[in-house]
Amino acid sequence: MAFVQGHCFSNHSLYSAKTFDFRARKSSFKNGIRCEHGDSAEFEKGLETKKWRKLRILIAGGGVGGLVLALAAKKSGFDVKVFEKNLSAVRGEGRHRGPIQLQSNALAVLEAIDKDVVNKIIEAGCVTGDRTNGLADGLSGNWFIKFDLLTPAVKSGLPVTQVVCRMTLQNILVNAVGVDIVYNKSNVVDFKEDSDKVTVILDDGRQYEGDILVGADGIWSKVRARLFGWKEAQYTNYTCYSGLTEFVPAYNSTVGYRVFLGYSQYFVASDVGAGKMQWYAFHREPPGNTDPPSGKKKRLFELFGGWCPEVVTLISETPEPMIFRRDIYDRDMIYTWGRGCVTLLGDAAHAMQPNLGQGGCMAIEDCYQLILELEKAAERSCNGGVSNEIALALKRYHLIGINLVRAGVIRDKHLAKGGQGQG
Repeated sequence: MAFVQGHCFSNHSLYSAKTFDFRARKSSFKNGIRCEHGDSAEFEKGLETKKWRKLRILIAGGGVGGLVLALAAKKSGFDVKVFEKNLSAVRGEGRHRGPIQLQSNALAVLEAIDKDVVNKIIEAGCVTGDRTNGLADGLSGNWFIKFDLLTPAVKSGLPVTQVVCRMTLQNILVNAVGVDIVYNKSNVVDFKEDSDKVTVILDDGRQYEGDILVGADGIWSKVRARLFGWKEAQYTNYTCYSGLTEFVPAYNSTVGYRVFLGYSQYFVASDVGAGKMQWYAFHREPPGNTDPPSGKKKRLFELFGGWCPEVVTLISETPEPMIFRRDIYDRDMIYTWGRGCVTLLGDAAHAMQPNLGQGGCMAIEDCYQLILELEKAAERSCNGGVSNEIALALKRYHLIGINLVRAGVIRDKHLAKGGQGQG
């Protein structure tokens, strides 16, 4: 999480300007695809002869990115469908994923899309940006550096970084989008493109047609594989233990999150509200190792038992069944996110490692930029030229996402990898 804080706040003025633009534009396209005419009489005559229809957006993946995109699309008057293979798996709080940190950049975009949704998130979540956050020495617990997340957010008029239960966040988003729009147990495995439409194919044979397909289906994206060919994800050389414990340390009121650093391993701890603490323990080792039954806590004590009391106590206070393990994988940066009327979003386009705390946040930013470009396409399109306008809109989305918004995060991502390699 810690490695990108500087980047997040260096772009606050950009986020502020963009969110105001989104607020101004988001109610302007409720009528779907329309034609622009210089002459109002000609435009009114066109209404009598042309049948309007809504832009149809198909989304593969019902995680944070897919649901936020669906909400933004719905608010903009588009026809949208979300296909998710297993909503209960996405919800899996405590099993690898845990609560999610929403930094100011993501909360600002969500606020522009739907202020009521943000209010519900704030009510359910836990603000951590108003406390001390930063990097510390794993052995002594002494601070290396502290991050001020509050002052830049307040100066820019942005919401303060907070943490919310992933399951709660998903429920808020599903309810806002509408259960009729989210198709559960619907796994997109393929798609086919025609000159004027794209068709998704589910694993049970069902097919749905749309104008656009967005692959928001994560690091193992089937849409990405179909677009560019299957490539194995790369192991980062780190395995990750995660835990969620009902424990409130004495420092809880003053510390939001802390990254404890050591040689070839590090430990991330954060208050997540409701009397709970979440932590991640990263250790450099080959992939595929496993622990014996009820052996995870023992292994953690072998790795971190000599560290400062803040780390050891969190491990001690976490029940064995609430400790989970997974190897961390990554993918190389790609320099185009789509083709024609098919594109990618979030981890499917640019996988983020969990220590960056930006996976969900950057997916939310993707949603914002993509909808703005599609609104421009809708404004410029007539019924006969929809596909061309969509393709152009997606190219703009790719270029802006790759060349502008992500530059600092990619830089920090590689810095983080370098730091991990050195321990």
